[in-house]
Amino acid sequence: MTERVVLAYSGGLDTSVAIGWIAEETGAEVIAVAVDVGQGGEDLDVIRKRALACGAVEAEVADAGDEFADEYCLPAVKANALYMDRYPLVSALSRPVIVKHLVAAARRHGAGTVAHGCTGKGNDQVRFEAGIQALGPDLRCIAPVRDYAMTRDRAIAFAERANLPIATTKKSPYSIDQNVFGRAVETGFLEDIWNGPVEDIYAYTSNPAVPREADEVVISFKEGVPVALDGRPVTVLQAIQQLNERAGAQGVGRIDMVEDRLVGIKSREVYEAPGAIALITAHSELESVTVERELARYKRQVEQRWGELVYDGLWFSPLKRALDGFIDEANRHVTGDIRMTLHGGRAVVTGRRSEESLYDFDLATYDTGDTFDQSKAQGFIDIFALSSKIAAKRDLA
Repeated sequence: MTERVVLAYSGGLDTSVAIGWIAEETGAEVIAVAVDVGQGGEDLDVIRKRALACGAVEAEVADAGDEFADEYCLPAVKANALYMDRYPLVSALSRPVIVKHLVAAARRHGAGTVAHGCTGKGNDQVRFEAGIQALGPDLRCIAPVRDYAMTRDRAIAFAERANLPIATTKKSPYSIDQNVFGRAVETGFLEDIWNGPVEDIYAYTSNPAVPREADEVVISFKEGVPVALDGRPVTVLQAIQQLNERAGAQGVGRIDMVEDRLVGIKSREVYEAPGAIALITAHSELESVTVERELARYKRQVEQRWGELVYDGLWFSPLKRALDGFIDEANRHVTGDIRMTLHGGRAVVTGRRSEESLYDFDLATYDTGDTFDQSKAQGFIDIFALSSKIAAKRDLA
């Protein structure tokens, strides 16, 4: 029986060439799998037909928009996940859902190998292969660009020699990855970290410096899940899509950063994630009203570790699963509404309300009606500071 390889297929030059390249190098049949995570661009049926025209024996497309939003983006919102306190894990979140579909396809088609188009310098090779090993430890992984030195020049030459139905001359100066949760732009002149981004690299956001009227939105959550915008029910996918439009129109969610890649390289990345930043900002603020202090403090530590695990490609790891349970429990009372003003590149919270609120007006007020017993404060301070006081007496002696 001829060996079969399942290839993560995007429809671009590298993965189109990889179909024939893998067949030549390994003698295997290639099954192309494309996954729609809201990246836009070409119709998936067009991509499927191109894969077949490039030599795939079979080609599948998966509409994973709601799955991606519900099972991958939503946990990130609940975790307020921002790698290095800034990056909302746009690309990192999409890799495990793609991996899930690749492994499922390998099982259906009796394939023993899964292939992807990553280079040897980035994070995605780790995310794909660590995920594949977690879901299919018996499966082999190959990466033609990395393993067979498939440079762009060699890919173009192969495409022309094989007369593949794909444009090979036009090349963006940037490397772009996008899905419904956001968009990542790198390489080109951005590799010089002194160079400022130019306006034409952005697609999800408008220039925040252009004067325009502010947009006010009320985001409603139930147990950490966004369920309505301005009182109109939405799915998680719809919440992200609509906030991409509204927050993006106000220039919200632009991020320009130098990040620490897993492979040890510092890399300059420019991100756009208007819906993600608006949702995480609103969710975090609602937590400040509804989550008890010690739980909130500990959750912030968990959030950082959760984000690092996802960034590093360990979505399917035991620790990530265990932290998911903690985060779900911490979101049990995160129900209510956040009013937010979108304007000038910022998402600013202006109002909060919740039936689960821990905010007690009578305890917080300094006016008449204050129920906080201030007479107990002195004793509390004396005991709270006692250990420091004892140490100070010793150290100052």
